[in-house]
Amino acid sequence: MSAPKNLIKRSLVFFLVPDFTMVAFATAIEPLRIANRMLGYEAYRWRLASFDGRAVMASNGVECGVDGSLEEERRKLAGPDRPSLVLVCGGVNIERYSNRSVFAWLREEYNRGVGIGGLCTGAYLLAAAGLLANRRCAIHWENLPGFAEAFPKVNVFADLFEIDQNIFTCAGGTAAMDMMLKLMGDDFDDGLVNRVCEQMLTDRVRSPTDRQRLPLRARLGVQNSKVLSIIELMESNLSEPLSLIEIADSVDLSRRQIERLFRQEMGRSPARYYLEIRLDRARHLLIQSSMPVVDVAVACGFVSASHFSKCYRELYARSPQQERLDRKRLMAA
Repeated sequence: MSAPKNLIKRSLVFFLVPDFTMVAFATAIEPLRIANRMLGYEAYRWRLASFDGRAVMASNGVECGVDGSLEEERRKLAGPDRPSLVLVCGGVNIERYSNRSVFAWLREEYNRGVGIGGLCTGAYLLAAAGLLANRRCAIHWENLPGFAEAFPKVNVFADLFEIDQNIFTCAGGTAAMDMMLKLMGDDFDDGLVNRVCEQMLTDRVRSPTDRQRLPLRARLGVQNSKVLSIIELMESNLSEPLSLIEIADSVDLSRRQIERLFRQEMGRSPARYYLEIRLDRARHLLIQSSMPVVDVAVACGFVSASHFSKCYRELYARSPQQERLDRKRLMAA
């Protein structure tokens, strides 16, 4: 059903990047469709774009056709089809996507007053375009370490989504739905949001600061609150690891008590567990960034590249250099 122009709240462009994540794209677009159905008119309009106007393959192998190219979108910016919001749909391997024309277009849209956003890893392209300096943003937890190292001037958070003035970012997955429902609530009211939630079989709109990952208790299957507190301390201090004495003082336990608890709950010493989560972060940095190995080592709390390489090889049965080489070969395949 058509509607008067003053009832159309938003016109959106979804810019698809190769290997974009389908779940984030779908959960962003479906609330708009359902909202239009609930309202009885087209309050939200959208179109899909790619760099060259050709279909784009998602990370799940599904090819998605688009409505136009970047050049066509650039021409529309000065006319009646100018969007109110452009959302970059990111996904896996986002760090290898570099296109100056896309970056220039995003800056042009932003400078003309169009809202700019990123789904899943889309924030990476916004940052590369220079749009996120000193701004808040959200990105998928798996990509956060590499992103933070690549763009130190950006305030990145492990939140579900962030809205900083005219910049909209979400962590991907179903967080895209939460961000769109927030926009919908701002445009209309909670009544529409609740009706859309009922249609999508979700019982609530999560807040921006709801955690992305499962709570430690569920993720690790650990029930001891002291052990969970210690692990949270460790995860918050990877670049400058705390000593066991510092940890013991923070949780009001002795070193011997901590050693015993970790043997019981985690099947390893606290030092070993701490090392493993630092190496896990290092692996993400090696895969997601082009940081020199020595810089990765420092970022994960190792005093030397040689010690880092030795520990990495012991855990993953390959060197950091081989990890990066294998990743490049996989990406080129």
